[in-house]
Amino acid sequence: MTHHTKPLLAASLLALIVAGCGESATVPVEQGYGPKPTLPAPNKTLIPTVNIAPAKGWPAGGKPTPAAGLAVAAFATGLDHPRWLHVLPNGDVLVAESNAPPKHDEVGFSIKGFVMGIVMGKAGAGVPSPNRITLLRDADGDGVAELRQPFLEGLNSPFGITLVGDQLYVANTDAIVKFPYKTGDTKITAPAVKVADLPAGPINHHWTKDVIASPDGSKLFATVGSNSNVAENGIAAETDRASVLEIDPATGTKRVFASGLRNPNGLSWQPQSGALWVAVNERDEIGSDLVPDYMTSVKDGGFYGWPYSYYGQHVDSRVEPQKPDLVAKALVPDYALGPHTASLGLTFYQGSLFPAEYNGGAIVGQHGSWNRKPASGYKVVFVPFQNGTPAGAPKDMLTGFLDSNGDALGRPVGVAVDKAGAVLVADDVGNAIWRLTPAK
Repeated sequence: MTHHTKPLLAASLLALIVAGCGESATVPVEQGYGPKPTLPAPNKTLIPTVNIAPAKGWPAGGKPTPAAGLAVAAFATGLDHPRWLHVLPNGDVLVAESNAPPKHDEVGFSIKGFVMGIVMGKAGAGVPSPNRITLLRDADGDGVAELRQPFLEGLNSPFGITLVGDQLYVANTDAIVKFPYKTGDTKITAPAVKVADLPAGPINHHWTKDVIASPDGSKLFATVGSNSNVAENGIAAETDRASVLEIDPATGTKRVFASGLRNPNGLSWQPQSGALWVAVNERDEIGSDLVPDYMTSVKDGGFYGWPYSYYGQHVDSRVEPQKPDLVAKALVPDYALGPHTASLGLTFYQGSLFPAEYNGGAIVGQHGSWNRKPASGYKVVFVPFQNGTPAGAPKDMLTGFLDSNGDALGRPVGVAVDKAGAVLVADDVGNAIWRLTPAK
């Protein structure tokens, strides 16, 4: 096959996929939420479901739609693919402007890889990575950042950010690095100091890595997504992947804290229970109804199924050889967040600006589906908690990211609570940070 034939064949296959796939959801998306989601039989089709929301961006003055009783305004606009947020103790907001690293030539051409590149590009994920963390400051407290300053540059597809004392830790796609920080800094020029390598390499299928510190600062926890959908690149390619790693920041030593988590992202400490929670993107290509993404507390040594099973002991027959002894130990996630919603951002509300029923509840940024008909996600939801556990159905907080034509005006990713108690949402297609407050 010639160099020119491969792209032509891949483009033809993409046209076939987009035009010819008739598979669609059989149960309402709401049944894919909660502690006991509906899990129909797998529906594996010859051609996977592809239902792309093309990235369009907001019209002038456009913004997402807040739920009744809430108001939204732009905290900052004109950013470059903002993905993740961290609020510093003085109220400054750090924004990771980032995207996937360049692909390695040694991976070679594949039809699936080429088609997925087109899919992701159409969905807004094809832009080069800015490799930057930007500082936003709202010194006058009017809800709009008047200072925007490049804070750290020359990073490698950065994502997670956490501060421990006077050390700022950043999760690049291939390593945790640290920088010295003092309160009020608007720029760091000191060189990065590597703390620990993270799995990356030529495939690096899920490139986003989050990082959070233990409450006492003695340990770091980092997320590493799988190197495939369901181990089709071989289990050897999954070493230390699909897991939450525990890292000693003093020595750089690391161990697998929890595993079987296909693509974990948002890490957050639940304030009532003290447990570490994570948002996880589950597997694709077995139908619009499967598998719900989820959030769960992560237990030390816990195994959550991937790739052999999902939602406990539901075996994925695509994976061979199976490991029934491991499947028997698979933990059931705490709370489903809907099939293919791409739930990435997760934080627990601990402010005082919102009503009391928000205290301790989970705020989730749902980036939106590509493998489901009809589309799912593309919104920010709130899940109430009581005594450290989910206590009710999710409630929409911010919607309107899809227009009537099915185009994506924006896509929510990271979520955070600012010093005043407002909710911040990173929108990587709208290139904005939205600020959500109770309506006056």
